[in-house]
Amino acid sequence: MNTRRASLIAGVSLTALVVAACGNDTATDDAATVETPPTTVESTDAPTPAPGMSGDAFGLPGDDGDAFTYDEAAVPVGSSVDVESEEEDGRTTVTFTATGLAPNRDFGVHVHTRPCGPNPSDAGPHYQNELDPAATPESPSTDPAYANPQNEVWLDITTDGNGDAQASATVDWEFRDDEANSVVIHAQRTKTGPGEAGTAGDRLACINEDF
Repeated sequence: MNTRRASLIAGVSLTALVVAACGNDTATDDAATVETPPTTVESTDAPTPAPGMSGDAFGLPGDDGDAFTYDEAAVPVGSSVDVESEEEDGRTTVTFTATGLAPNRDFGVHVHTRPCGPNPSDAGPHYQNELDPAATPESPSTDPAYANPQNEVWLDITTDGNGDAQASATVDWEFRDDEANSVVIHAQRTKTGPGEAGTAGDRLACINEDF
């Protein structure tokens, strides 16, 4: 009786061990087939402003953000810009600060009428307090009587060795609502002579600004 019971117990124990072993194999197989998700780094289309800069970082047209470069050599992606405008007693002061542009070179900088777009020309002509009646969208004003720093906002700069610069302009008028929408950086300092007044070479970059 005792021998038979011992044999029965041994048989049951052996079956339990076999079942347990099979269970462990299944667990091992399951663990081996679990795939670890690939590590992903979320990216943003809007570049980060340069250290110490609180404004907008330049990105490429189509990126998120409000500042776009059309020439990465002159205005690198990630370089930064800040535009401040204050209106008081019928006068307006605009301050332009840039960090990380091409070093030791001149740029023309003006307030324009339309927002930035994929193409440099999308920003439209310069904002003028008194509009040049002879100007058209295809032929912007180049008459010194209208294209001058008293009737427009000119913020020409010369960058230092780090590509940093700041300029400020004050005019004796305030912007009309919804008619000044961007600031454009040009390749040259602004010309003043008849037939070329207000021109400053290629449009290198654009910043959307709600004046």
